[in-house]
Amino acid sequence: MKPRISVLTLAVRDLDESLAFYRDGLGLPTDGIVGREFEHGAVAFFELAGGLKLAIWSQDDLAHDAGLPKTELATTSFTIGHNVARRDEVDEVMTQARKAGAEVLKEAQETFWGGYAGYFRDPNGHLWEVVWNPAFLPPEE
Repeated sequence: MKPRISVLTLAVRDLDESLAFYRDGLGLPTDGIVGREFEHGAVAFFELAGGLKLAIWSQDDLAHDAGLPKTELATTSFTIGHNVARRDEVDEVMTQARKAGAEVLKEAQETFWGGYAGYFRDPNGHLWEVVWNPAFLPPEE
């Protein structure tokens, strides 16, 4: 398999609330919700670095599309790592997330591996790590 992951889709309880969190609270660029004219089709896409897209889709619709029963969202199944270019950016993003309605689970702090990181949970329970890793700095934009 060639590593061509281009979209990460998060199941959400409330599409409009989640759109507001990511667009208005975190400032992620989006055209808003599209596909409302289709049954189970309403989704929002956010532009991320490197051409990657983040999608939010109703958990009911995602379960329907996959043919699986709906289950509880599991907070510790995975994290979304947001790597920043400067150490102080970690604190800035954590503050922005808190103001947007995220639950800060672990305040930003020095890490055992020489970086600086903190964790927050979005309104649907998805776990985000905001990290400054001097070994893996993102490209300058």
